Amino acid sequence: MGYQDEKSARSMGCGVSGAIAAWLLVVLAGCVTAPPPAETKRLVWPAPPLPTRIEFIRSIFSEEDIGRDATFNEKLAEFIAGKKPPANRIAEPMGLAVSDDGNRLYVSDYAQLAVFVFDFAQKSFTKIGREAPLGRPMGITLDAEENLYVAEQEKKGISVFNRRGEVIRFITDPSIERPGGVAIDRERGKIYLADTAHTKSETHSIKIFDLQGRLLGALGTGKGSAPGQLLFPTYVSVDKQGNVYVTDTLNSRVQVFDADGRYVKRFGERGNSWGMFDKPKGVATDSFGNVYVVDSGWSNVQIFNQKGQVLLFFGGRGPIPGMLQNPAPITIDKQNRIYVGDYLNHRVEVYQLVNTSADDSFIAPPAKPGAVPAGSKPETRK
Repeated sequence: MGYQDEKSARSMGCGVSGAIAAWLLVVLAGCVTAPPPAETKRLVWPAPPLPTRIEFIRSIFSEEDIGRDATFNEKLAEFIAGKKPPANRIAEPMGLAVSDDGNRLYVSDYAQLAVFVFDFAQKSFTKIGREAPLGRPMGITLDAEENLYVAEQEKKGISVFNRRGEVIRFITDPSIERPGGVAIDRERGKIYLADTAHTKSETHSIKIFDLQGRLLGALGTGKGSAPGQLLFPTYVSVDKQGNVYVTDTLNSRVQVFDADGRYVKRFGERGNSWGMFDKPKGVATDSFGNVYVVDSGWSNVQIFNQKGQVLLFFGGRGPIPGMLQNPAPITIDKQNRIYVGDYLNHRVEVYQLVNTSADDSFIAPPAKPGAVPAGSKPETRK
């Protein structure tokens, strides 16, 4: 993708490179001592002067964010001033879904026992669970009719709601122990549910249902660390070809299965360098087939190509808008707008993939044996 540089590699743990950190200090000083500049500042990755690939767009906290799209400077000023959080605000975002037209964002809130629906086109806000609280909602997804599928931990199943917020069915099975992420393969009519299970459980797996709720089988060959085995899987995603991506959280990796349930590959391992994880959670793919993995432990998002090669990371630990603190879910719309559930900052952070083509997903081979492509050398986080 041509994204990587050594400065940004050093910032994997702390969140921003020295260049971005210095820029933030300038912005902070400007917000305190002078009126904001006419030109809107944006937080981007990688740091200038490299071409921008990921741009921070906005934060979404509550129903107040429906009617306005605050700039980064405005959000930063509000953060510094300690603006009081509004009512109906996000507390613990654990699931995200976005409508096909990109107009509606669905956010499951584990603490609020509800799913918030932000309709930016109609400038309206809906709360599913206002009258009948949900049972600790986790992952969410949408089908082709925009029916909403909500994995509820306390109910050990999936509640399905129509566009009016009415329950139309409940999907469960006695084998479900602790449901987490959920995804739908629309073309093949399959629902994938990550069953995170418990420490004493022997079947950490991804349950497979049809759209009517019949159990078809499961992904994973049991609890463990061997290829195809899982250890506390949390989130799941499906690409256009029907490949299934599973964040195998306590194995610190992502495993990939094909549409027929066969194990294909894995990438990532525990560590603190490029392509390594602490606690991977949400996973999603963009229009180019690149894989985005949210790492709750490192508080960032890493981007991989289809070969499992790491291309870039963005985010990093911190409370400032655009930064993350123990994020979990992620979803990407058809315009490659990226939504990340920022758990400890109690918000959804929105980013945009820019200046990118399909060719950027490939890393050029070394010029000679033993050589490393310029600007792509991984370094240990410091």
